[in-house]
Amino acid sequence: MRHFLDLIDVPAADLTALLADAAAMKVARKGLPKGAVDPDPALPGRALAMIFEKSSTRTRVSFDMAIRQLGGSSLVLNAADMQLGRGESVSDTAQVLSRFVDAVMIRANAHEDVTEFAEFSDVPVINGLTDRSHPCQIMADLLTLQEHFGTLDGLKLAWVGDGNNVAASFIHAAPKLGFSLTLGCPGGYTPAEDDLAYASNSGARVELTADPRAAVDGADVVIADTFVSMGDADADTRLADLAAYCVTEELMAQAKREAVFLHCLPAHRGEEVSAAVIDGARSLVFDEAENRLHAQKAILKWCLLP
Repeated sequence: MRHFLDLIDVPAADLTALLADAAAMKVARKGLPKGAVDPDPALPGRALAMIFEKSSTRTRVSFDMAIRQLGGSSLVLNAADMQLGRGESVSDTAQVLSRFVDAVMIRANAHEDVTEFAEFSDVPVINGLTDRSHPCQIMADLLTLQEHFGTLDGLKLAWVGDGNNVAASFIHAAPKLGFSLTLGCPGGYTPAEDDLAYASNSGARVELTADPRAAVDGADVVIADTFVSMGDADADTRLADLAAYCVTEELMAQAKREAVFLHCLPAHRGEEVSAAVIDGARSLVFDEAENRLHAQKAILKWCLLP
């Protein structure tokens, strides 16, 4: 049984195979209605439970459509509407749901809850987002870059802003897929020390700077995320601290001429990115959003067909 909790835990060869499978499935569906089941679907009859502690657009729709296209079905469970929201333990919930479904995707507040769920689950568990990491998003991002550039090997990625859970998953992927990563983050917003230590110990080309211009200098890819995430109670402080890290046309000019822009969405134009950048010709954000579907189909197959 395979869980998909953090990219740290997935072998490099498997990540490469996942991206190849996602790309192949995307090509194979060209011309089909979006609601049509894949030709020779890989997961007929399989049921996916999706638990949401945080609201979602892309994660919810992409996982729902992913399991449907693979021939299965899904159940959407909001944590507040379950006994989990009234005090039932994570371990009991995991053991119960394991009797009803074939896999569980969780979009949670605390990473520890997802790892505990996986510990007691008899079916694969997928991390749809936690406060620590967002591995499914990064698989879609890397699929997008592979489509655009033809390879990930040797690409220079630049992250600008808060060194959050999405940045953490880029750090986890860097030593496995051959790209370098420079993170431009102000003091107090740098990635977790254990993630930076992992990068250093694994030989990854990961660097940290407080200067956003230095971070994007010569980059192939510039990446941003919202400055204020769900649950952050210090919005005014965060916006003030991170204002200098907004990805503008002037900042993009520091990157390579052919550099592209990524953002996992939702975006706040005028905060972490200007409208001219995210809506401009160098932005791949909607390809990136679409690729959540194809990447997550590959993840579901990897979990359920080891």
